[in-house]
Order: sequence, then structure tokens, then C-alpha cells
Amino acid sequence: MNSPDPPDGGTPLKKALTTPLLYLFILGDVLGAGVYVLVGQVAAESGGAVWVPMLTALALALLTAASYAELATKYPAAGGAAHYTTRAFGPFLGFFTGFCTLCAGLVAVAGLARAFGGDYLAAFVTLPTAGVAVVFLCSLALLNLRGITESVRANAAATLVETGGLLLIVGLGAWIALRGDGHYDGLTRLGTGEGGAAAAVLGGAVVAYYSFVGFEASANLAEETIDPRRSYPRALFAALCSAGLVYVLVGLAAGIAVPTERLADSSGPLLEVVDTAGGVPHRLFSAIALVAVANGALLTGIMASRLAYGMARDGLLPAFLTRVLPRRRTPWAAIAVTAALSALLALTGDVTTLSSTLVLLLLVVFTGVNCAVLALRHEAVPGDHFRVPRAVPVLGVLSCAVLATQVDPDVWLRGLVVIGAGALLGALHARRRRPARGGRSRALPGEGPKAPGGAGE
Repeated sequence: MNSPDPPDGGTPLKKALTTPLLYLFILGDVLGAGVYVLVGQVAAESGGAVWVPMLTALALALLTAASYAELATKYPAAGGAAHYTTRAFGPFLGFFTGFCTLCAGLVAVAGLARAFGGDYLAAFVTLPTAGVAVVFLCSLALLNLRGITESVRANAAATLVETGGLLLIVGLGAWIALRGDGHYDGLTRLGTGEGGAAAAVLGGAVVAYYSFVGFEASANLAEETIDPRRSYPRALFAALCSAGLVYVLVGLAAGIAVPTERLADSSGPLLEVVDTAGGVPHRLFSAIALVAVANGALLTGIMASRLAYGMARDGLLPAFLTRVLPRRRTPWAAIAVTAALSALLALTGDVTTLSSTLVLLLLVVFTGVNCAVLALRHEAVPGDHFRVPRAVPVLGVLSCAVLATQVDPDVWLRGLVVIGAGALLGALHARRRRPARGGRSRALPGEGPKAPGGAGE
């Protein structure tokens, strides 16, 4: 079960993703389970005009997404952010970035597994949450092992279902408005009793930003994309803009259907829209939510396994994790280990205390990716690739810094524990395994020699 000779452009992973499948992968990951509780939290932070922080978060996410588009098309490797920062800054920051991304992914999958066994499933049957989480994660791991094509096709079907659920909310909001029961006073209200309009927009944008993260997972699939330099930017920007449009429409529909105070106090704000409109069974919407949760866990699990595989290939994790199934050409060792770690987290019951650190960890990762674009700008690679103006990654770094200032102090305390552990392990790794002369990484599978004058030369 060791990696076979690379049959597709120098990579042992199967190249199977087309532009439409990659688009649906990114859209499905962005339109995750978080949106089903997101609207109420954004309303509480913004004061009512949910659509303003939604658009702000989309604009900020597009900055870092553009940096990912340049790096994913320049270096289409499974390691994603860890691979880019290793090339740019060496093994310490490469390990640190990968560690933060991997921790965020593992916690996210564990949290979604517990969510699957929680209130939404209880609408149909009551089972022990821990047992459901383990069975759920094993099932997703088997689908992941079967192949990337099967996984993304399952995602495509699930994405259509969860998108349909959100469009149902938009339709219900329109129906409430047409019958004359709409609430319009909150649609232009920005600011709360604790802050003005600017603080409300930024506070809401931090919450809304969580709904757009997920696009970074797709960078780990560039190596399995048939034509990443053409497909990846198109799929990435189309998916983010599609998700942004859906979020804005959902925010408007929820704001019209439900008063801001009721929306902000609800743990299931979209169910409030369903209740107000009438005619839609709770079980139907619960089923849609379960599909969204399962889809988010599947996609994040794929990202985590490909990240672990890519980090192992770059020498940042044990080489055992590079093993690939000969026929299926999926990274079985990385899938098994990441699924087991997610199951362990799901069984501990500590996921809730860690899940709020996801955005903070990803802001650290996004800062590294934006800096890597600048550091690797002069490194030549064979063939054309997507390229952004230099101002874009600079603005991306600034956007991460601004959003980080809005993170609650208690989240910082939890996040610093993970960040500190990553820094310590990264230092030990860098000391044990010094980088090659000049600090550069080895060439990617199928990539020619680097041109002189690149980063680290």
C-alpha cells in the first residue's frame, strides 16, 4: 500500500476534479452548517442590517482567496498553506501553519460529528451522541477512502440539497413580505447599545467571516484537479460570490420575516423563519440541516487528510502518512489518522471549548499565506499561473489583523494554547530537520527546476 509511481503529471493522487466539481466542492464547504445559526449571531452584532457585515466579510475573504488562487495555481500541491509557507519561509513556519490548519480542521470535523448526533437527529430518533459521532466519522472516512470522485459527487448532491434549503428560506421570506407580515425597520439599522455603526459592521463581519472560511480547503485538492491553473481560480471566485449572494438573500429574508431581537435570541434563526411562514414541517428542515452538517464534515475531512498527506510529503509529518491505496489512489494512512483524531476529539466532549478558536487559527494561517505570496513572487515556475496585484496580499494581511482585533479575549486565551503548541513543535521539528541549503523545498511532483533568483536562492 505504499505510494505507486506517479501516473498523472508526477503525482500519485488521482486527477479527477473538473471545474464544475471543484466549484461545487468549494460552494458546499462555504455553505456549511454554520449558516443555520449564523444569521442570528450577525444580527445581534450588527443591530439588524445583516447584509452589510455579510458583504464586508465577503470582500475580506476575497482578498485572501486571491492569494490562495495564485499559490494553488503556481504550486498545485496537496499540502496547501503548509506547502506554500514551507517553500517561502522554511520548515518552522511551514509546520506551524500546517499545524494550525490541521488543528482547525480536526476540531471542525469533531464538532460537526457531535452536531450530527444532536438536536437535528433528535427530530427523527434519539441515540447516544458519542456513538453516533464515531459511526458518522467512520462512514465519512470510508467514503473518503473510496475515492475523490465519489466524495465530490456526494458533495455535489449534498450541496444542491443545502443550497435548496437556503433558497427555501429566501422564498419563505419573500412570501412573508408579499402577504404583508414583513418587518423592515431593522434592514438598515447598524449599531447596538454597546457600539456605533463601524463597530457593528466589524463585529458582524467577524461572525460572518466564519461562514466564508472553507474555501482554503480547496487548495489541498489542486493536485487532484485536472487543470488547476485554469479551473481553480474560476471555481474559487464563482463559489465565493455565489455563497455571498445566497447569504445576503438569506439575511434579507430572515430580517424581513423575524424581528431583530427575536432573531438575535434564537439558536435556530432559520427555523424562526420557517415557523413564521408556516407550511414547512420541522422534520424537513432538520433533514436539510443534517445534510449540511454531513457535507461540511466530509469536505473538512477531505481537506484534513490531504493536508496531512502533503505535510508528510514535505517532511513536516511522519512519512507513513504519504501511503496511498494503489488502485483507489487515495491517501489511506492520512485519512485513517485524521479520522481517528477527530473521533477522539468528538469523544472527549471538549470540542465546544475549542471550536470558537477556528476563526482565530485560520486568521493566523491566512496571514502566512498572504505573506507567502509576497515572498515567492519572484520565484519562477514552468507555465502560466494566476497572479494578483501586490496590493492584494498586503490588504489580505491587514484584513486578518483587523479581524483579529475583534476576537474575544477568552477566545485568544484558548487559541494561544494551540498556537503556542504549534510554535514549540515547529521549533523542535526545524531543529531536528534542518532545511536544505538556501531554505528552499524540493520541487513539486512533475515540476521542473526552480529558476535562479527565487525565494531562498
